Order: sequence, then C-alpha cells, then structure tokens
Amino acid sequence: MRSLVTLAIGIAAVPLTLTSALAEAPALQTTRVIEWKAVYGQVESRDRIPARARLGGTLTDLSVIEGDLVTAGQPIGQIVDEKLAFQLSALAAQKSSVEAQLANAQTELKRGEDLLKQGVATAQGLDALRTQVNVLNGQLAAMNSQADVIAQQEKEGTILAPVAGRVLDVPVAKGGVVMPGEVIATIGGGGTFLRVAVPERFAQSLHQGDKIELAGTNGAETGTLSRVYPLIQNGRVVADVEIPGLSDTFVDARMLVRLPTGSRQALMVPATALTSLAGLDFVGVEDGGATVMRAVVPGQHQQVAGVDLVEVLSGLEVGDHVLPQAPALKGSVHE
Repeated sequence: MRSLVTLAIGIAAVPLTLTSALAEAPALQTTRVIEWKAVYGQVESRDRIPARARLGGTLTDLSVIEGDLVTAGQPIGQIVDEKLAFQLSALAAQKSSVEAQLANAQTELKRGEDLLKQGVATAQGLDALRTQVNVLNGQLAAMNSQADVIAQQEKEGTILAPVAGRVLDVPVAKGGVVMPGEVIATIGGGGTFLRVAVPERFAQSLHQGDKIELAGTNGAETGTLSRVYPLIQNGRVVADVEIPGLSDTFVDARMLVRLPTGSRQALMVPATALTSLAGLDFVGVEDGGATVMRAVVPGQHQQVAGVDLVEVLSGLEVGDHVLPQAPALKGSVHE
C-alpha cells in the first residue's frame, strides 16, 4: 500500500482528504528499546527487630497494637514478677539483722581496744573482734548488691521498643504469662524497600543501579535496583529495589514492577504520528514530494528520552520519512 487509493481498493470506497501541508520529515531509523519483565515485589522493612521480654512474669500492661508508630526506647509494656517483691522484703529483713550484729560487733571491738590499752585484753582477742566486724561488713555489702540486682530485674520488666518504626505484630495479650526472651512485639524500622524474585534466566541482565518501573500505582513511578543477591534459590534471583517515598503502612504487601531484562532495536515513531480511520492505523510518510498514508500495525508505547513513542511492527521500513504529526483525515466508509 503506497497511497490512499490503493488502500481504498483493499477495504472499500474511502474518500479521504489530506489537510496537512507537506513538511520535511527525518528519515526513520531503528531505536534501542528496553525489554521489560513484569514481576511482583514484596514490601520489606529494612530492620525487623523483636521487642523481647527480659523478665518472666505476668504482662500487666501492653500499650501498642499492630500498626502503631513507636520511637526507639519507648515503653510499650510492663511485666511484673511478684516473687521479686518478696525477695526484696526477705533481703531487707536479713539486712536489718546483719546491721544489728554489725553494730554489736563494732561495740565489742571498741571495748576490746580500750581493754587492750589497759593491758586486760590480748591482741589475739582483738583480732578476732576485728575479723568479725569485717565479715559482717562484707555480708552487708553482698546483700546490698543482691538487692540492686533484684531492683534491676524489676526495671527490666519494662518492655522497650528496640528501634523507631511501625509495630508489625503483637503475638501476646495483656494479662498473659510470658517467659524471658519471648517476643512481645515485632517492630519494622529503618525504612522500606521492595524485594523481588526473578527467574534465573534473567540473572545476567540485572545490574545494580538499573531503573525499574512500578505498574498501577499513584505514588513513586520509578526506582533503582540497589542489590542483586548472588545466591539463587528455587530457580529465582532475589534483588532489592529502592523506591523513594515507599510507604510502610503495609509491610509484606505485593506490588507489580517492571524490571529491565535486555534491549533490542525497533522502529519507533512519535505517538502523535499515528491516526486511525475505519479501524485501521495510519502514518503519514513523505514519498516523492507528496504525503501518502501508510497502514501500520502499532505495538507497545515506550518512553524514550521523555518522548512517547510507539513501536511499528509492520508497514514502515528504515529510511521512510515519517511526519511527526499525523495529517487530518476526512472521509467515510461504504461497505
């Protein structure tokens, strides 16, 4: 099909009027286009750290639920072990007893020193009294240290958020009994990224720094391939994608992305060069000083250097002078 008349014979009697003026059009050349692979990625938190119980006991307070935002070091719960209060009471009673013994031993030591000066007591007896005072002082110091340990254990009943971020999971409930090391809440922080798994046949085409596209989102439309993991698992290559402004509202959510997996040469024309009539697509081409309309089969749209281009699968060849703006067509079809 080299002219409008030839096309009309093929489909029907189609009287058309070309209203655009002839313009100098550049020769059509092949353009390098990127091949994209559509895969699903999963939103991941950079840090996913559990807030664990450091003390066994009853969970008397829990101030967070899934989805809450917390800061690092924020109290999110309280564990109480009633045995610790009883241990402190027992230590206080023992401490009072030892203090009374110490006071009596210090009095005996003072009396022994006075008697030694008078020549009534012996140095050996005075050494025994002094040793008894030192022993009681040591016992009192050990009890104070033991009381400090128990007091620290009580403080460790306060559960703190290990990192700033969003609460992802709270597997326990207020009033339950927890053990040391048990997870009270899982916190996701440090920002989010997208993790994708790509069939291993595309492994060699993935490179750190490649741009990716998000499909079907209203937020960030592009991202950067930040890491490609060398370990292939279950026939898939795992890679991380950095996306500015990626929300952490739904962690583990799946998102459709397009990864560059190669490139090829194709005939691309501006989207404005195409026009449609009677269900067919046409492109204006300069041929011998005249403008003729070529019937073409268009392919996918591609953004190349910020310009919306359409791949032409058939109907054009390298060297054709395609008009960047399609001429206006007027006419009707008579079956």
